[in-house]
Amino acid sequence: MNDSSQDIIDKLIQEWGRERPALDASAMNIVGRILKLGKLLEKRASMALKGTGIYYTDLDVLATLRRAGKPYELSPKELMQSVLITSGAMTALLDRLTKLELIYRTPDEKDGRIRRAALTKNGQKVIDKAIETRFVEASDAITILDKNEKEKMTELLKKLLNDLDNSNRP
Repeated sequence: MNDSSQDIIDKLIQEWGRERPALDASAMNIVGRILKLGKLLEKRASMALKGTGIYYTDLDVLATLRRAGKPYELSPKELMQSVLITSGAMTALLDRLTKLELIYRTPDEKDGRIRRAALTKNGQKVIDKAIETRFVEASDAITILDKNEKEKMTELLKKLLNDLDNSNRP
């Protein structure tokens, strides 16, 4: 492999090969690149969303509410099942989205201690625009791949994700 086609992961593996030759770092060919891709894709998404007035984490919650269908309302527990943030972060995020008037909080009919989150009309407008922006950016991020590569990558990533999600391994 020539230097111009090497990336940071190749360098990492070479360096470990030099420093600890008995250590098998080959899994980093995949895992390291997935981790780096995740960071790059999240950064790209955040940059694309700047013009919408919301952050990437806001998008996650607002999109979950929007996908729930009318009346675009979920309990914090239901939201937690669809987003990748902690319960403490969820409370702070819901408070922030309420202040921005993108959501409102309403008592649960069955359990008044629970305050459900629901999209406001403005929240629905914001998420509808933001999700269009997000999907365009996601599509732009993978234009280098042809249709077959996209299908194969989808299949392989889904296989890996399902295995890791369903295993008892850390």
